[in-house]
Amino acid sequence: MSTSAPLKPPSSDAPVMHERAMDNLRFIRETMERAGAFTAVSGWGEVIIGATAVAAALVADAQPSPARWVAVWLLEAVLAGSISAWATSRKARAARVPLLSGPGQKLVLAFAPALLVGAVLTAALATRGEFELLPAVWMLLYGAGVIAAGAYSVRIVPVMGAAFIALGAAALFTPADWNTALLVAGFGGLHVTFGFLIARRHGG
Repeated sequence: MSTSAPLKPPSSDAPVMHERAMDNLRFIRETMERAGAFTAVSGWGEVIIGATAVAAALVADAQPSPARWVAVWLLEAVLAGSISAWATSRKARAARVPLLSGPGQKLVLAFAPALLVGAVLTAALATRGEFELLPAVWMLLYGAGVIAAGAYSVRIVPVMGAAFIALGAAALFTPADWNTALLVAGFGGLHVTFGFLIARRHGG
């Protein structure tokens, strides 16, 4: 009488191999995402910029002339740019992320056109005495630049840009008396809020 060989029990290695494969795929996906995104945007730098913007709004609102009001905000723009450059370069060095190559370079180039257009429109509107339109123009163009640059950064960055565009659009259709409040909410509140979120989710 012939005897059949006993059935081989299913290997217990299959679930382990599946888990390892999933871990490897997850690692590859995260590595590719980091390689394609500039992750050194400084959340704490954004918080500091928000604080200086609130101070600038209060100082500008106390100025005796529209020209001096614009001057305060231009100084704030220079200060904010300096803070952003310092905080971002500091975070990039700590994370060993290249600052002016790859995604970092693309981020800067994507953001630059909106800043250039903003400077040109600021000069044109100020020359014509249409100062009440400047807050809307600033927030709309800043938001557009942040969204464009955010394509090369973490996902929360373009969301911040969209919030700036929403406030800029509101500034176009609200009384000029609301401009200071909207600037505080935008360059102050949004920078602080999203800065905390960036620092919490992406470190610093």
